[in-house]
Amino acid sequence: MNARLLPAALLMALAAPAVLAQTPEEKGLEIAREADSRGEGFGDFQADMKMVLISKSGQTSDRELRVKTLEGTGEEEGDKSLTIFDTPRDVRGTAMLTFSYKTRDDDQWLYLPALRRVKTIASRNKSGPFMGSEFSFEDMRGQEVEKYTYKYLRDEPCGELTCFVVERYPQDEDSGYTRQVSWIDQQEYRTWKVDYYDRKKSLLKTLTASDFSQYQDKFWQPAKMSMVNHQTGKSTDLFWSNYRYDTGLSESDFNKNSLKRAR
Repeated sequence: MNARLLPAALLMALAAPAVLAQTPEEKGLEIAREADSRGEGFGDFQADMKMVLISKSGQTSDRELRVKTLEGTGEEEGDKSLTIFDTPRDVRGTAMLTFSYKTRDDDQWLYLPALRRVKTIASRNKSGPFMGSEFSFEDMRGQEVEKYTYKYLRDEPCGELTCFVVERYPQDEDSGYTRQVSWIDQQEYRTWKVDYYDRKKSLLKTLTASDFSQYQDKFWQPAKMSMVNHQTGKSTDLFWSNYRYDTGLSESDFNKNSLKRAR
């Protein structure tokens, strides 16, 4: 066939390289990476937290905490975080230190003032409840992109926004979850909801976040996070306040000695 007789548009189409469609796995990973990048560059931050434990019958008990976080800077290094309990009196001074990593298991220690000792949280125990709450030790660890594989499921309305619905699968064989389904808004890539499925692949918990505010003209943080355990009927609400960035935290604020002197 004489190429001069073909329409120009058809010639261009024949000459153009084939564009491969993005797989659901590739799109899911792309969304996760973009969401993660939106939170990079914070350096360090501190915040106050009120934890409300809610029993199946609706009875509540309150705890007040402080959270300190230092952003990781190394290739394999995730963030470091320190969580300190201030009230009630029987848990005052209890503190948890977490070192997150991108491709290996995190290190996590819990200081119990009543025993005056630091306890290492083993990987096989990380699905256990954190201080009687519906959050597990695993939930309090780093959520680095590299710890999961991903699959985009669909777009879906979430309130006044539209969300990506993305499934992710923990690569750690000691994880308490087989999969998690997240609703991430397409505007700011904030996570509004996560469904957690247990090792039997049954729905275990749902986390919802609300009342987001922006800090430093970049970082979005929720004022409230609620974790509902569908299997026990219990729930835990976290109320966040007093977010502060660039507070001057350093590596020396995040070691096992800092657990014992946390006040």
